Amino acid sequence: MSKIKVLFRMLALVKPLAGFMLLAVTLGTLGFLTAQFIPILGGYAVLNGLGIETGITLKTVVILLILFAVLRSIFRFSEQRTNHYIAFTLLAIIRDRVFKALRRLCPAKLEGRDKGDLIALITSDVELLEVFYAHTISPICIAIVTETVMCLFIGSFHPLLGLTALVAFLVVGVVLPLIISKRSGTLGDDLRAESGALAAHMLESINGIDETLQYRGGEKRLKEITDKTKKLSERQSVLNRLTGTNMALANTCIWLADLFMLGIGLVLFNSGKIGFDGLLISMIALMSSFGPVTALSALGTTLQSTVASGARVLAVVDEVPETEEITGKETVSFEGAKAENVTFGYGTEEVLNNVSLNIGKNETVGLVGPSGCGKSTLLKLFMRFWKTTNGRVSVSETDVNNINTDDLRDMESYMTQETQLFKDTIANNIRIGKPDATDEEVEEACKKASIHDFIMKLPKGYDTEVGELGSTLSGGEKQRIGLARAFLHDAPFMLLDEPTSNIDSLNEAMILKALKESAKNKTILLVSHRPSTMRIADRTLSMDGGRVS
Repeated sequence: MSKIKVLFRMLALVKPLAGFMLLAVTLGTLGFLTAQFIPILGGYAVLNGLGIETGITLKTVVILLILFAVLRSIFRFSEQRTNHYIAFTLLAIIRDRVFKALRRLCPAKLEGRDKGDLIALITSDVELLEVFYAHTISPICIAIVTETVMCLFIGSFHPLLGLTALVAFLVVGVVLPLIISKRSGTLGDDLRAESGALAAHMLESINGIDETLQYRGGEKRLKEITDKTKKLSERQSVLNRLTGTNMALANTCIWLADLFMLGIGLVLFNSGKIGFDGLLISMIALMSSFGPVTALSALGTTLQSTVASGARVLAVVDEVPETEEITGKETVSFEGAKAENVTFGYGTEEVLNNVSLNIGKNETVGLVGPSGCGKSTLLKLFMRFWKTTNGRVSVSETDVNNINTDDLRDMESYMTQETQLFKDTIANNIRIGKPDATDEEVEEACKKASIHDFIMKLPKGYDTEVGELGSTLSGGEKQRIGLARAFLHDAPFMLLDEPTSNIDSLNEAMILKALKESAKNKTILLVSHRPSTMRIADRTLSMDGGRVS
């Protein structure tokens, strides 16, 4: 996506808050004008002291000076307050859109993606857009309006003076930012990309710290972090140097513009085309009016990172999900499931090849086979996380692509190999399976998953916090909580991927007993490497090389 297109897309988000943006521009313009006219009024006071007739009395000048000083503070505060209200409201809207996009993309489009990079996008990239909405849009509009007024005011003494001021404003506020932006090239994009890579590497390092310590990989890991940090710092240093160069050039141009205006003013004064008041006031007006365009001169560098962040955020929002949410179809009740001549692959790597599987209602089907043969992938296709390349996956003789997504999720309980726990209580983690479940329903599900007795031994029972990613629990305990979720969801079709892989024999026996009892009115597709787990299956199928036998 081009930078111009990104900018227009970002600007389009302001439309719901256009009224507030107009208010911010008005307040900002009035704030700058009152500030700029304070030294101009001082000039009129000097002229009055010299006895030069200006049409404004000294008393009026003093009153206006006090009034403008007070109004300047009020306008400035109000403009900043309004701008930040706009910025943080829009950030909330953008975050909402990003999270909705992530929900649409999950899980297919997020598998294998750097989680640290996603965290950087959600946090720092979105946060950086605050600069654009609070310190870019309205300052540009304010600069245009303010400097137009100042050009007209200076030009009222002589058109050539007004033209000189216009050229000076354009050079500082337009030409310099464009030159610096061109010099910086893709620096902003590179900086944001490397920032995301560093965040991903740090998250990976924190998650793998036990293995790093065990195998003495600390020095290597530290060197990698240091190298990435150094590379990011070098990029930032280049950007900082460009910013410094930009400010130096802006200040030089302002100094030269003042000298040029003085020269033209002296020529006009000596030729009698303007009086001393025109020379003095036009000089003071020009020297005091570079504030708005000086703010714009820094955009050549700051806008690079902002646009890069905007592009990364919009790329996620615009990304097309692997499977779209389906609504508006007739409700389907579960009567069995089928995979018919299904072929599927991740990219160019084929995982399933012409697989057919018929699962009858209230039947428990076991699926065994070596790792990587496609067992887990088949379960994901029944969940419609991915679309088949060829063939058909159906539930109740209806293609899953024609079933309402909510209906499909209600009909299926899916337990993955790795149970994801949130930093919350055990009860709330289990209630993900059924948010409105009663305490009794939660306890019953936990008894089936053979985790109730363990929970009751904890100091706070079901109100015990599990820590970040369930760090306070063992692998088996987390797995049983995941199984409790599946029991609580109470769907007619249970898809269980290695539900007992981390569980001891005693707890496995209790869980299998619960599953066997549940199988009276449920259909279960069970994936496991354990022969003991497969004993509850009515029939067992073998997968190898992407085929079922």
